[in-house]
Amino acid sequence: MRRAWLIVLDSLGIGALPDAGRFGDTGADTLGHIAQWCARPLAEGGRGWPLNLPNLVRLGLAQAAALASGKALPGCEDPIAAQARWACARELSTGKDTISGHWEMAGVPVLFEWGYFRATERSFPAELLQALIEAGGIGGVLGNCHASGTEIIARLGAEHLRSGWPIVYTSADSVLQIAAHEQQFGLERLYQLCAQARVLVDPYRIGRVIARPFSGSDAASFKRTPNRRDYAVPPIAPTLLDHLQQQGAEVIGVGKISDIFAGQGISRSIKAHGIEALMAQSRQAFDTANKPTLVFTNLVDFDQEYGHRRDVAGYAAALEHFDSLLPGALSLLSEDDLIVLCADHGNDPTWPGSDHTREHIPILALSPALTPGGCGIRDSFADIGASVAEWFGLAAPAHGRSMLGLESGQT
Repeated sequence: MRRAWLIVLDSLGIGALPDAGRFGDTGADTLGHIAQWCARPLAEGGRGWPLNLPNLVRLGLAQAAALASGKALPGCEDPIAAQARWACARELSTGKDTISGHWEMAGVPVLFEWGYFRATERSFPAELLQALIEAGGIGGVLGNCHASGTEIIARLGAEHLRSGWPIVYTSADSVLQIAAHEQQFGLERLYQLCAQARVLVDPYRIGRVIARPFSGSDAASFKRTPNRRDYAVPPIAPTLLDHLQQQGAEVIGVGKISDIFAGQGISRSIKAHGIEALMAQSRQAFDTANKPTLVFTNLVDFDQEYGHRRDVAGYAAALEHFDSLLPGALSLLSEDDLIVLCADHGNDPTWPGSDHTREHIPILALSPALTPGGCGIRDSFADIGASVAEWFGLAAPAHGRSMLGLESGQT
């Protein structure tokens, strides 16, 4: 019985893509810049000791990062021989957002342009806001701009409590976000408003509407709660997840995976908050699977809590914590099991602004049935889905090339 566990370290880019200049991201390097900061002496504004990721390095992360960025990962100038298949991959999709990255790794690259609200102030069309106000039965909205989620809540949270108007904002991504107080506005009311917004933004080709509930009584205490919910447009074509279901396999989405795919191709969704809880729930689902199963996990904290907030120290500590959890996950592997670790885009915490960065991603694939070694620079994230498809014996997908070589006997 074949099982696979696909773990997305959300936003762990490993060096700018050749087209990064089009996005203003030339020189971005999420992992490399975190490692540089860690190794820099305290007197020079760094942490004072190297980034410590022994388990990820053993799987080939340092080699993938060096291949992508053209320079050795600080602290890993002489990396040990990798124990997994490793590669770096370039994004074929037109954007650098969560949906594009995940859809592409599942075999459906986004080859069209998403719609965007590009104006940094008065970002949304007046007719869209009026339709939202009428649909939600609200007196008006606050925000209507590009903003960091934590900053805009601190700035407008008190006015939201006074007026009852939700805070509506966007970013460089194809997204409309709505923040509201979880108790005073109401969580279910916020979800309903976001569901209405999802319908209203479809003509604008917007990828996601995101509910951003928060709690607290003033700017000093306002804090986003874990009850975020994403309302994504459904995939434009059948993904790896659909093909697995059609063949009788179970697809378990952990974290926000079900939201990203609008529930399409998901047999069961498991919600949890925090890296440790997400890994624990994923491990249990993987360990107790009694039929062909893909466990698909998104570790959003790297992106949401540290990348967007430009928290280098927090990102480094979270990576080291995840690394410490890896041996427990790898201990579950049998000859019929595959674990793949990857990312969906970059979010360099040393970069200006608070948006994603256009970067290569690592791919690390491990199974007792596979011989380790480098698989070069891949042309698309879709090689991840193609590899998982081959693992389960599915037909080769339209996009992507497998890294596994099972049919050729190169295991």
